[in-house]
Amino acid sequence: MKRILSQHTTISILVLLLMLTLFVLVVNTPAWAFTIDKAPQDIDLTNTFFGYLSLLIFVIGYLFVLTEEFTRLRKSKPIIVAAGLIWLVVGIGYALHGDTETAGIAVRHNILEYAELFLFLLAAMTFINMMEERNVFAALRSWLVRKDFSILQIYWITGTLAFFISPLADNLSTALLMGAVVLAVGNNYLKFVTVGCINIVVAANAGGAFSPFGDITTLMVWQKGMVQFEEFFLLFLPALVNWLVPALIMSRVVEKAPPARHQEHQKQMKRGGVTIILLFLMTIATSVMAHSILNLPPVLGMMTGLGVLKLYGYYLSQHEAAIIDHGHIHHHHKDNIQDMRDIRGDHTDVVRRFDIFKVVERASWDTLMFFYGVVLCVGGLSTLGYLALLSDTLYGSLGTTWTNSLIGVISAVIDNIPVMFAVLTMNPVMNTNEWLLVTLTAGVGGSLLSIGSAAGIALMGQAQGTYTFMSHLKWSWAIALGYVLSILTHLWINGT
Repeated sequence: MKRILSQHTTISILVLLLMLTLFVLVVNTPAWAFTIDKAPQDIDLTNTFFGYLSLLIFVIGYLFVLTEEFTRLRKSKPIIVAAGLIWLVVGIGYALHGDTETAGIAVRHNILEYAELFLFLLAAMTFINMMEERNVFAALRSWLVRKDFSILQIYWITGTLAFFISPLADNLSTALLMGAVVLAVGNNYLKFVTVGCINIVVAANAGGAFSPFGDITTLMVWQKGMVQFEEFFLLFLPALVNWLVPALIMSRVVEKAPPARHQEHQKQMKRGGVTIILLFLMTIATSVMAHSILNLPPVLGMMTGLGVLKLYGYYLSQHEAAIIDHGHIHHHHKDNIQDMRDIRGDHTDVVRRFDIFKVVERASWDTLMFFYGVVLCVGGLSTLGYLALLSDTLYGSLGTTWTNSLIGVISAVIDNIPVMFAVLTMNPVMNTNEWLLVTLTAGVGGSLLSIGSAAGIALMGQAQGTYTFMSHLKWSWAIALGYVLSILTHLWINGT
């Protein structure tokens, strides 16, 4: 308890000192004496104290994000604080230049932009978590483990499934599902577990690149209207090359051995699992048609589907309530016995009704809140003028093809969400094929390092000690080869 209080005291003192320093610096800056000699919309704060301070806040906040694995501090916490501080600095900077309107308008625009993506992601995550709660993924994993596939077959099956599941489910859930299969059958085959995990990370990231639903970055590009829904599938072959090239190279070291004998209890899909899958597909179709035909925002279709899912959840809760009420009468029926087992907790004998709001609580709130912080941080830096400066430096000097290719390398170090949001905020003049290229590179570039994507970070935790940053780095050359060839494939098929 004393240690916790001491930590809280230290944090409070640091925050107080930061605020005091900010106050003293602002009071003593010549900005108080600025005279307005240009229109507010022409204000450029990139070379001022306010701009430098905002950059420093963003860098410090993002350093905490990058060290999440070591500090165990959730990445959303420092980036939300950084976002708030940056906008306070932006507001003060503009106010001291005589403009009290621009900062408020800009931050409201960013919040509205985030709200649309937030609701879309919340609906999609609820569907995925609902399928997880109904044992859809557990049943698939159980089936794979119980089959007598060879180690090499498991390597290719898990990679293929990761490539084709991630366009609908997020790459994090896909990687954890396939990673569990690799660990279950890998046993002491350490080379197989290592390259199997790398194969899954590359496949999941590549699969998510050719679908608007495969990654937050592709979703942002689609909702911004830069690329139409059907045009994303032009990236299928480049994404396939991105995965297959390193997969073929790494498959040469997979041990030629039978899988470990694993006593896996056969998991059965709970009642309603298939229906929920169909509802998810119908929801996606509704979102696509509403956006493509009626030019309505995709989030409308997703939220409508979420409403239908909630209604179906009500039906499930009523059905399971009836089983609870009459279970003692019909317990000798096989179906009712199975349903009773589905409703009971995993480690207690307490019978619980299905509750969709409990499922919603399992959504990745850390990711959603991190996304909020990223959108506002990047939006604040854009309002200061840094993204316009960066756009002129990169796209003006290197050209679109080289810059878009470089974006993927940057996303291996910095999360692809802020990178893509920065590109969208810069809004460089590019045609559809060039937007497809940056969508591809931002999506697959994270595979170059294990810390470059959520899938890689998650698998490092799941296969701790076997799949590590260094074990991934040993194969980065093969992944980089696939990365380069996927860009060349896109340029060959789709042009510039």
